[in-house]
Amino acid sequence: MSMNREQRRMMQRQGEVDAEGEPIRTRREAPQQRSKEERTSPLQFFRECRAELRKVAWPTRSETLNYTIVVVITITIVTVLVAGLDWLFSNSILELFDV
Repeated sequence: MSMNREQRRMMQRQGEVDAEGEPIRTRREAPQQRSKEERTSPLQFFRECRAELRKVAWPTRSETLNYTIVVVITITIVTVLVAGLDWLFSNSILELFDV
């Protein structure tokens, strides 16, 4: 394995090569694909999804309304800011080139 001094030192610190630069660890093999029999049925999949969704901490109606208002206000402010900068720069460029 060809590597420079820095690479060899780093790999020695990580425990991947010995003092001579020979690999110590073996690479992990790719995971074996499961056979068709090990797959879950669609009914089992939906049961598990439903069970997981029951664990979710859903926001209340008032929290959802507050978050929505914050998002709408933020989008409005950013839109006005971008439109204002666009107008400012376009007018500046037009004045610069006397159009």
